[in-house]
Amino acid sequence: MERLDTYVVRARLFPAILAIAPAIAFMLASFAADWDKIGLPQVLITTAVAVLFFGFSDLSRRLGRRVEKRMFVFSSGRPFPTVLRHRDKVIDMKSKARYHTFLASKLGERSPTAASETKDPSRADAYYILAGNWLRERTRDQAKFKVLFGENVVYGFRRNLLGLKWVGLGINGIVVVGCVWMLWSADWAPVPQYGTVLIVSLLHGLFFLFGVSESSVLDASDQYGRQLIVACETLMADDEVARKKKD
Repeated sequence: MERLDTYVVRARLFPAILAIAPAIAFMLASFAADWDKIGLPQVLITTAVAVLFFGFSDLSRRLGRRVEKRMFVFSSGRPFPTVLRHRDKVIDMKSKARYHTFLASKLGERSPTAASETKDPSRADAYYILAGNWLRERTRDQAKFKVLFGENVVYGFRRNLLGLKWVGLGINGIVVVGCVWMLWSADWAPVPQYGTVLIVSLLHGLFFLFGVSESSVLDASDQYGRQLIVACETLMADDEVARKKKD
């Protein structure tokens, strides 16, 4: 079973929990009267829910990667470091020039100039993708690059949640129908637990419908891309320390 590290829990398991939350709430409401005692049925249900969470966690990862491949076709399904482009104004030009020089020295290739980027943007972007891949492999230390890791978690969470969007809405729709059926079966008499689940499901559906979007993923991608490039500061400082030790 996959190790439950911070990324797995926050970026994969949390979206899975959000997607199936209405179904879990409906199940708990249905067995509410039986939870005052612990027996085999309760144990089996608890185990089934835990397995379901892990199953949906894996599904969120697979569907999230599918979303990536659709959204970032040119970069082979990876968030693109747009901040390296000369025409991008997020990072000041002086700092960007330093990052370009550093990355060119590491990649052994000339960094695109503003003129060459304008003349052949596809070739320039290919270089920036290469630079992003190089940086990703050298910034995997979660403790050392804590802010970058945090942005990666946010991006992964939003990406995987978007992958589960229609699955979550489908489950939500089934739960709403189930709640209406239970209330109708009771001749619309007050059934607090199903009324509560119905309200929560409606709010849940609105969140998935309007709050889970490609724009939210792109925003997280931009923030992650910026922090990935800013990580050059730490790598450059490490190089300077290593150089001084040699001297």
